Formats: sequence, structure tokens, C-alpha cells
Amino acid sequence: MRLISRVIGALVLLLLIIVASGAVWLWVWPPELLRVGDGYAAKIVCSNTFIARRDPERIMADDVQAPGNPALKLVQVSVNREEGVVTARFLGMFAPNYALYRGALGCTTVPDGDLPAARSAVFLNKVRAAKSDSLWPDGDRVALGQDETGRALSKLLANQDFAGPAMRAIVVVKNGHIVAEAYGDGFDKSTPLIGWSMTKTVNAAIIGRLMLSGRMSFDDQNLLPQWSNDARKNIKLSDLLSMESGLAFNEGYGAVSDVTRMLYLDPDSTRVAANAPQEAAAGERFNYSSGTATLLSRLWMNKLPNESAAIAYPREALFAPLGMSSAVLEADERGTFVGSSYLYATPRDWARFGQFLLQDGVWKGQRLLPEGFVGAMRTPTTASEGIYTQVQAWLAGPGGSNAQFGLPADTLWMLGHDGQSVAIVPSANLVLVRMGLTPGWLDYKPQLLLKKILDITSAGQEMAQPELAE
Repeated sequence: MRLISRVIGALVLLLLIIVASGAVWLWVWPPELLRVGDGYAAKIVCSNTFIARRDPERIMADDVQAPGNPALKLVQVSVNREEGVVTARFLGMFAPNYALYRGALGCTTVPDGDLPAARSAVFLNKVRAAKSDSLWPDGDRVALGQDETGRALSKLLANQDFAGPAMRAIVVVKNGHIVAEAYGDGFDKSTPLIGWSMTKTVNAAIIGRLMLSGRMSFDDQNLLPQWSNDARKNIKLSDLLSMESGLAFNEGYGAVSDVTRMLYLDPDSTRVAANAPQEAAAGERFNYSSGTATLLSRLWMNKLPNESAAIAYPREALFAPLGMSSAVLEADERGTFVGSSYLYATPRDWARFGQFLLQDGVWKGQRLLPEGFVGAMRTPTTASEGIYTQVQAWLAGPGGSNAQFGLPADTLWMLGHDGQSVAIVPSANLVLVRMGLTPGWLDYKPQLLLKKILDITSAGQEMAQPELAE
């Protein structure tokens, strides 16, 4: 018995040594994957707490843990509202990562923990939007149809088979007016929602504004100083916009990759893509890259006189003219806009941007994008086999072409992670915004919803024609 007790005691001691060693290892040298998870949790909780004004516990449960990696269930988050700091730690102790709220600039990840440096970034004042009782899009008043078409649309949007799992918002715009909308539990017309990669299309439109004033061109080359002595100097702005630069970039989100390093481990989100080797000649290969989109942010910001002017530019040049008063484009710790991923806006403001593209970059009679710019946004590239366009947009929705779903050939898509989409159909004068938290493995297809909406609205128009004729 004494021998057995000694053996058990030795095993317990060994186990304690292993656990203690593991704890020291996690404390001193935490794996980067844990820091990615903590960075993701901190950023999502920060933005949704301070921008969308949602409850942190719900955000953690619904946005971070429910759809994600099981390891995220072991992450604990603390929110310091006075300091605007969110801290995330694995098991509440290890691999800390941080996010900081910076007012009108939203939240930023602070992977190096240097909160004073992150606070020193150029500041952007908040602006209170003037209230207007005008009909959308001039104001925020909506007169939803009560006729047969309106009732059919309302019934459709309430159908989960078409609205999709974890739908948060649907807005239908027909002939320039909102004709139907629906919201998920806990969300409404005033809740800013992240667009994820739909941000890329908005970022491209900011470049279009600079093109209109002659400060940028599709043919611009010699884009970065570190590219001046190799073949990368020949990369054109158009190559970056079409995702055909040939730059190496790993867009995988399941591990520590180029994109997760960019978003959650590096205070300078441009570093990975700016220093990437060129694997193929420009125009030869399509490689979807969030690094490319963030580089585009830095390139257009460099065209402004200073950082203050660059930080203010999206609001002044695009959001204010369109009435997108809720829009918050977030920047990295160093002050570069994360033009690949981080734009928050209400569903109605996302619809305003979709309507702006439907109108060929013209708003209230004023041309804000150069002629042909939206046309390039609709033009397929050969290297993408016709699914991606020359300017940061898609010609196919998730999992299939427009033709496969019986949609008009001119349907243009903005697409984002976890089920974000804006469909723009000029031939039907229609825009559809659908947002939610719908991971790709659920295989949701917004095309099915769009097809039903097109069928209903076209039938309603046909029924209305005799009355209009009289």
C-alpha cells in the first residue's frame, strides 16, 4: 500500500509539473493562434459594444462563440467602458490581445499592447446626423407598400427558408425607395452592422472619388517604395483592384495565415501584403486578397495632403454626400483604414451605397464617380473566370452564377463573410441588402431570396400597368 501511495504521489507531482510547465509556456510564449483568437474576440466585442451599442455578453455568445472555433468558448473578455478598452484572454489568463475604441474611427486591434500609441492616431470628430422626415434616401422615413405586392414581400421576408439562418437585416429597394424590410431579434434600422468584405467595394469607390479629381488612375505604377527595384514596380492600380497583382497572400481563416496575421497580430495591417513576393505576373492569376484591399487604403490615403485629411476623406467625399451618417470605417493601430473588412453601417445606409452603384455613381444629379468606373466594376476579369470584376465586386453570388439561379445577367454582388450581401440589379431597378451571422457551412444562398423578390416585384409592376395607363 505504501508503494502504491508513493507511485500515486509521484504521478500527481508529475501531473502538477506538466500543468505548471504548460501554464508557464502559455504565459511566456503563447501560440500565435491563441493570440489570433483573442484578437478576434476583442475586436468583435469592441466594435459591437461601442458602435452598435449591443450587450457584450450577447456579442461574445452570439457573434464570437456560436459560429466559430470551439476554442473560442475558452476565451474570456473584459470591457473597460471608461477607457474604451476590450481585453481578451484564453482561459482568462493567457495570450492577451486588445482592442481600443477611438470614437468616430471605431475600434482597432492593438496586438502589441501599446494602447498609448494607438490612442495617438489622428482623431476624427463625431458628427451628429441631422434628422429629416423626408422619404428615404433623402431622409429615414419609409412608406412600405400595403398593397398585394407589399404584403407578398413582407410574407417572403418572414420566411426563414429565404431570409436564412441568423438573419439580422433585409432591405429591399425598388425604383429608388425602400419597399420592404425585416430585422432579426435584437436588431433594427438603427443598428450598424459589419459588412466584412463588402467594405472592399466601398473602399474602391473612395478611390473612384480620387480618380474623379485626377489624383489617381487605373494605370498608376511604382506604387510602393519597396517595390521600386523589382518586378513589383510594374504592378498597376488596376491589378490590385482586380485581385490580379500576382502578390502572394494566404486568405485562409482556419489558422495563422496572412489574413489573420494582418487583422489580429500586426499593428500595421499593410505590412504583410506590402512585403509579399510576386508569385505570378500581373494579370496572370486571380488571388482573392484582403491584403490587397488594405494596401489600396494606404495608397489612396497617401494621395491626401496629410493623415488628418486622409482620415476625414471617406466621410467628406463619400459618406456625407450619400447620407450614410452611420458609416464607421475602422483603421488599424497605425492609422491605415482596414479597407478589406471593417466598415459598419446601418442596413439602410448599406442600401444607400447599393443604390448609388445602381445609379452609376451619380447621386442627386451629381456625378461622384468617373464615367465608366461603375462599368469597370461590372466588367469580368479573365483570370477570375468571369466571377470577379475589374473593381472589387462579384458577378456571381455564393456558390453559383446568376444564370444558375435565373437572375438577370446584369446582377452585381457585394459579398462579405458570414452571409453579408448587397445585390444590385439595374434592369429591375432593384437593390437587395441581406445581412446576418450565417457561416458558409450553412450553405445559405441569397440568390433564392433575390429571385423571389424579383418575381414578386415584376408581377406587381405588371398588375399596376393598366392603372398607370389610365
